[in-house]
Amino acid sequence: MNILVVDDDRDIADIIGYSLRKEGHRPILAHSGQQALELAERSMPDLVVLDVMLPDLSGFDVCRRLRARGRVPVILLTARGEEADRVWGLDLGADDYVTKPFSHRELLARIRAVWRRAAAAETPDQGSVSSGDLRLDFDRHEVRVAGRLVDLTPREYEVLHCLALNTGRVVPHERLLAFVWGNQTLETDIDQLKVHVRHLREKLERSPSTPEYLLTVRGVGYKLADHHSDSLTQR
Repeated sequence: MNILVVDDDRDIADIIGYSLRKEGHRPILAHSGQQALELAERSMPDLVVLDVMLPDLSGFDVCRRLRARGRVPVILLTARGEEADRVWGLDLGADDYVTKPFSHRELLARIRAVWRRAAAAETPDQGSVSSGDLRLDFDRHEVRVAGRLVDLTPREYEVLHCLALNTGRVVPHERLLAFVWGNQTLETDIDQLKVHVRHLREKLERSPSTPEYLLTVRGVGYKLADHHSDSLTQR
């Protein structure tokens, strides 16, 4: 994941960045509120770790502005543990709140938990997605191609499910892994993902070597081709 780390204490930011890199993430470091907003606009991070006490804008102000732009998960960091601060931060839309001092194992666990919740939150309770002759029915947990019912394994279905929720948009490897496996990116996990995508293509595509539906974005992830302008239907 691309994780924006915002802390005016450069030593703390560097240490958090080092821990994230060891876990396979790509940290982006900022040391002020304004710099955080500018980097968030350019880099479009998957998650933000945000200190409350910043030299210009407060972390609360940054969180509010990030929320106005879109739905990126935010974990607030603060040296203050008062209940009022925690409630205020959560009311502004923060997904979690970690009080300093904290262990980096705890922070990494919070990041994993917030990311899993963010992925799960995109799952609709009902409806269907169609792309050309491919149709995924969430209610019935069914996949059909040209009316033919396709037998998928649970993992294959979840991979397709995540792609269908983002029809026409690239889904990074990390997001697929979090959605399907609930863990962070390891090389072996990506290899498993590639195997499931290959099996899906064998079951769904007319020619698996030249896919129409499950497209690869090299070095980034996969996407489900949008062959309909109104691909998501809620009932």
